[in-house]
Amino acid sequence: MMKKIRLIVWSILLLFIVASCTEEAVDYYNPDVKLFVKHLKAGTYNTKNEKGAVVVPMFSYKHIAELLRYADDMTEIPSFPLPTLSSHYGGKPRLGECILWIIESIRIGQPASMGCKIVHKDAMNYEGIYFLTSEQVVEAALLYREWWRKIDTQDSNSLLRYWPLDPLAESDYRWW
Repeated sequence: MMKKIRLIVWSILLLFIVASCTEEAVDYYNPDVKLFVKHLKAGTYNTKNEKGAVVVPMFSYKHIAELLRYADDMTEIPSFPLPTLSSHYGGKPRLGECILWIIESIRIGQPASMGCKIVHKDAMNYEGIYFLTSEQVVEAALLYREWWRKIDTQDSNSLLRYWPLDPLAESDYRWW
């Protein structure tokens, strides 16, 4: 009887060890969007750059179409890796808003803002009263989709004309 209990305990322990070791990490230099989102939602994202800081992986314009698939997802996630200078981003991060932050960061070639929250254009500071509702973030996602549709259908010469256009320019929203 004792051997059976010991065998069961060891089997369960081994199962936990195997399960924890098989969790696939996101490759910093060649990221997989779906795996990245899975880790964000589970709160298990921890991919580090060469300096050892947990950061957003090196997404590029090639990832934008797939990233946009998650832009409407307003699931609150446990955390989001922000630039090392960021001290706080206000409130719980929402997946879709963080995804838009990544897209904007790709578009401008640097972090879109110090936090992953879009604010109202007239924001005086980075307080919660200026943050967008989930419905407004979904509106912003639509603007990014329209911007991407213009870019995705252009030849490489026209691409330069549309890339710098701010998807939020004609809206009441901006990155802080």
